[in-house]
Amino acid sequence: MRVLIQRVIRAEIKVEKKVVGKILNGMLILVGIEETDNIEDIKWLVNKTINLRIFNDIDGVMNLSLKEVEGEILLVSQFTLMASTKKGNRPSYIRAANNENAILLYDKFKEELEILTGKHVESGIFGADMKVSLINDGPVTILIDSKNRE
Repeated sequence: MRVLIQRVIRAEIKVEKKVVGKILNGMLILVGIEETDNIEDIKWLVNKTINLRIFNDIDGVMNLSLKEVEGEILLVSQFTLMASTKKGNRPSYIRAANNENAILLYDKFKEELEILTGKHVESGIFGADMKVSLINDGPVTILIDSKNRE
């Protein structure tokens, strides 16, 4: 499982020109789900994500977590995060989970975020053609892969 986290001042998702999710001050989290992902990957990533110290303290140092700043989350499913560009110029998505498994794991990921933050998590619509807009704060963008726990 891979997440691409962007610290944002605001972010929103539109589907068919209607806003389906929006936040202020927090994280836009794009999540890619692999066929071999499981609950252990979710729990590790959720814990890592909400405790990641990427928000500025009073001295302007990235020293605070999402929980400490009481930030919001906008979660977006994005199978293209599982792209392999090893061969040629056309990305392969062979590692991406099938829709049935991906939806279950995506929903569980969202549920775990809500449990650990104690807040509602805004989200897009799984599988929809979404238009995502954001103001990246910093910019701060972090990629985390549960299969590569550095």
